[in-house]
Amino acid sequence: MRALVTRAWPKGTQDRLAQVCEATFRDPDTAMTETEWMEAATRYDVILPTVSDSIPAGFYDAAKGKVRLLANYGVGYNHIDVAAAEAAGITVTNTPGVLTDCTADLAMGLLLAAARRLGEGERELRAGRWDGWRPTHLIGHKVAGATLGIIGFGRIGQAMAQRAHHGFGMKVVFQNRSRVAPELAAQYGATQLASVAEVAEVSDFLSLHCPGGADTRHLISTDIFAAMKPGAILINTARGDVVDEDALFAALNTGHLGGAGLDVYQGEPKLDPRFLKHENLVLAPHLGSATGGTRAAMGHRAIDNLEAFLKGDTPPDKIV
Repeated sequence: MRALVTRAWPKGTQDRLAQVCEATFRDPDTAMTETEWMEAATRYDVILPTVSDSIPAGFYDAAKGKVRLLANYGVGYNHIDVAAAEAAGITVTNTPGVLTDCTADLAMGLLLAAARRLGEGERELRAGRWDGWRPTHLIGHKVAGATLGIIGFGRIGQAMAQRAHHGFGMKVVFQNRSRVAPELAAQYGATQLASVAEVAEVSDFLSLHCPGGADTRHLISTDIFAAMKPGAILINTARGDVVDEDALFAALNTGHLGGAGLDVYQGEPKLDPRFLKHENLVLAPHLGSATGGTRAAMGHRAIDNLEAFLKGDTPPDKIV
């Protein structure tokens, strides 16, 4: 069984994988080109991609009869054409659960940084422009007691609600594509509303925790920005394509949007230069799961799926 790891993993997980199958650890640690993907389609039985991979449409037909498993390193899988994989007889798995806390931690950090203008303050200090404390300097938004709106109330959305409500006394409202049991919502002092717009209308902070993909592409659009409270702050640790970036910049330009804390972007790693023009943005380079323990756990979860597949069992995190 020949396997390809598309990006470098933590050493311990690479060592374990090497004991499971004939593993190729691709070097350099850069995104694979289309040519490499097409070559891999006929050379490997298993490919372990990451969320930074862009898999060409022609890969699936080329891989039919050869590639048996795409064991994704990451919970999000909108970079994989699941329907095309299924049609080609390729099993797809992901790594849910293991990155919940770290992603929620980062989302809360972005919220605090954007609310209290920490990025602006640090840049001022580093540039030698701070001239001392004064009553009107870098006035931000109070977080304690404010209303947090959450879009997507899965594992990470719930972890965010726990931090916000039990840590900062925030009122929590949320939208989810399915009905959440009232007793579950009550654990976080949360109230489910019917639509994204309804959540946006009452929230001081709007945090995105929904999956990416066609169903949520540009979910946060001009209409949603218009519905948000003047001065409200957007937090996105979900996927970049959930936000219509043109609409985001329009809301920033008018001053209606108070700021944003962002970890994900459309077309990563390319960054729209307009982001750098707005001081009230806190920008992180897709760090949601970036702790040593979590990145190792993601690798081990992917290997768990691979081992189950090799035994003929159903992988625990099978998507198709």
